[in-house]
Amino acid sequence: MAAVWVLLAKAKYGASLIESSREHGVRPVVVPFDLAAEFLPVASKQADEALAHLVQGLPPAVAEFTSIIYRCSAMKRVVAMAQRLAQRDLPVLIQGESGTGKELFARAIHASSKRKDAPFIAVNCGAIPLELIDSELFGHEKGAFTGAHAARVGHFEAADGGTLFLDEIGELPLSSQVRLLRVLQEYEVTRLGASKSRKVDVRIVAATNRVLPEEVRAGRFREDVFHRIAVGILALPPLRAREGDLNLLIDAFLAQVNREATSQPGFKHKKLSVGGRNVLLRHTWPGNVRELHNALLRASIWVPGEEIAAEDVAEVLSLTSSGAEDSILGAGLGEGFSLPDLIADVARHYLDRAMEQSHGNKTEAAKLLGLGSYQTLTNWLVKYQTKISGTDGA
Repeated sequence: MAAVWVLLAKAKYGASLIESSREHGVRPVVVPFDLAAEFLPVASKQADEALAHLVQGLPPAVAEFTSIIYRCSAMKRVVAMAQRLAQRDLPVLIQGESGTGKELFARAIHASSKRKDAPFIAVNCGAIPLELIDSELFGHEKGAFTGAHAARVGHFEAADGGTLFLDEIGELPLSSQVRLLRVLQEYEVTRLGASKSRKVDVRIVAATNRVLPEEVRAGRFREDVFHRIAVGILALPPLRAREGDLNLLIDAFLAQVNREATSQPGFKHKKLSVGGRNVLLRHTWPGNVRELHNALLRASIWVPGEEIAAEDVAEVLSLTSSGAEDSILGAGLGEGFSLPDLIADVARHYLDRAMEQSHGNKTEAAKLLGLGSYQTLTNWLVKYQTKISGTDGA
């Protein structure tokens, strides 16, 4: 009978399973594979995807979009939106936590656009020293400042005709945002030390892991710049919200790791044990897809044999853990310990995260937290006096 429940839950209805016993009480059952994915014929899945493209009026997917691994409805919607935006020559803002694949989407949008044969220039705004930001983005003339021994083309000019990807745009100082606004409004750039501007034809795709509307309200980001770059907006879901995608990504990344390491001396083809997969499935992945890839890569390097066991995965994950789980589950009992205070800290942490991820939308935040309605969420917010308020509507 247990096998029947597994088949129904994992092949048809997508339900969660629980088990109970006197020793362990009630706890969720983790099934380390997806029967629907394992037994649905590949040709059938490809036909469904092709039909969906036709119905939505989308062009054939380019290699960059087909390389994005997903099955969940949230990612299907984001990918479809990205493909539509790729056909329009408009600025795009990609929002999402670190490691969710923002640059992957930016490159796919460029490759699907009419600018695909022109340059794609990626710039990490947070990695440029403050004193060099204007020079890097807009260029400079010879003698514009000490050390400017020759004229230099900035990233805007280098991307002329193509796409400029401004990663971590929320890190730009306000002074550089003023210069950026002029480029966005006038489609021209003035090098440092120059008296004349130069016309540029550049599509801006920006990305950030910050919540820019909150940055605007706090005075850290210009509202006029925000509205210029946030014409097409993509919100990439974190890995923990991509139900059904984790197994796909585990298999794809492990295959990639094996493929890339084949020629290395002494390398053995790695397999993931059932126990190891269970550890991966239970992890919350604060670093998202990037963390998953790096975890599998580290495990493949450190494990001398062919099988990656549960303890190997646990050790790999412990090296990058923030220690939050240990501080909660391993707190010492006795003097100074307060269970109500500990529960309140956990509640405030997840309430704030849900409100940030939903951009203040209480209905969406309630869904993320598994609460019945935004009224219930409001009661929690009041009870724990969180720092974030929001709107009630969907």
